[in-house]
Parts: sequence; C-alpha cells; structure tokens
Amino acid sequence: MLKNLVNLFFPEVCYACQNLLNDNEASICTTCRHDLPITNFHFNNDDTVKKVLYGRAKIEHATALFRFQKKSLVQQLIHGLKYKGYENIGFVLGNWLGGELKQIKAYQTIDAVIPVPLHKNKLKKRGYNQVTKFAEQLALALNAECYQNVLVKITNTKSQTTKERILRWNENQQLFATKNITQIKNKHILLVDDIITTGATIEACINVLTKAENVKISVATMAIA
Repeated sequence: MLKNLVNLFFPEVCYACQNLLNDNEASICTTCRHDLPITNFHFNNDDTVKKVLYGRAKIEHATALFRFQKKSLVQQLIHGLKYKGYENIGFVLGNWLGGELKQIKAYQTIDAVIPVPLHKNKLKKRGYNQVTKFAEQLALALNAECYQNVLVKITNTKSQTTKERILRWNENQQLFATKNITQIKNKHILLVDDIITTGATIEACINVLTKAENVKISVATMAIA
C-alpha cells in the first residue's frame, strides 16, 4: 500500500532511459537491459581490458561490464551515478557484474575488493564515491572483503585530466598512497573503477598496491571506453 502511494507521487524511472518502470522492473528497464552493450569479456576469456595495461602493470585478470560510448545508455548511467546523485546505480551494476564473476573460476580466488578512491575534496563535494557500492556488491558476490581504508588519493586531479598529465604525475609524484598495506599481504585483490580508458589511473593504483608483499591484482570496471 505504502509503496503504491510512493510510486503514485514519485514514480520510479529507468536509470538509463528515464522512462517509467513497469511493476515487475527494477532500476533498469527490460528494454535497456537488452540494449546495453555487455562485453562478456570474463565469459569469453577476452583480454581486451588487460591489453590496455600491457607492459605497464602486472595484473592477473581484467574485465568490464559494458562498452562505453558517448551519447549512449552507458554514458547516461555513469553520468547519473557521478553527477545526479543516483548512487544506487553502483549497487545495481555491482550486483549485475558480481552475479557473473562468481561463476568464473579466475575470480573465485579474490580475497578483497578495493575501489579506486576519490580525493577528500572531491568526496566532500560529491558526497559519496561512485565506485563504493559497486565494490561492496562485488565483494558480497565473491564472498570477499571490501577494503576502503587501504588506498588513498593524495593528489586532486580534474576529471578531464589527460593521459599525459596523469603519466607525468606518476613519474614525478604519487597520485595515490596506501594505509594498512599489510592487510593485503599474500592476497588476490580486485581493483575496481567506473571506466577504464587509457588505464593511467588503474596503473597509478597498482603501482602503490604492489608494494605489498606477494599481492596479486585483478581489475574490474563498469565500462571500457
């Protein structure tokens, strides 16, 4: 009864297309679920994401849920997640990808999931890290820990920062630092982010995480551009 009243005055809409959801739909409508460009990298043993980091960072496995293109449904989802306060999108996508990864033997050895952090200034402005709920749901699906106190962003970069600038920062100063790094000793870590493009941010994170003894890193993102 209460839910019906809420839906009457505040009807639920699809996070991707913004159309009204049917009673049997949740968060993303059936049409968009069929239209979203799923990669299936993890099902097909596809190294597309891993190749982005070839020669720059050692990783065990890597995947992305969607392919990202401008003016697409995926862009709508990521934009809503980051800039419109639709934090629950991270929950939905984490639940989606987590349900798939738990079927894959390569990801069943994950001990902990670590989200790429925001700088404290950006976190304060946005109010949440858009990757946190994504990471938490992946950890839940994989029966792993979710460590949010190991990786810290210490340099505040703009969203539009170019690959060259990030790489220069990687060479001259650290973008990220670690705390409580002994937590990940001898563990297989799944590092997660929203979008991988050049791989520079993921590379910067791996550079500091691999200072831990005998740590293995895999990567999962919501999308690959």
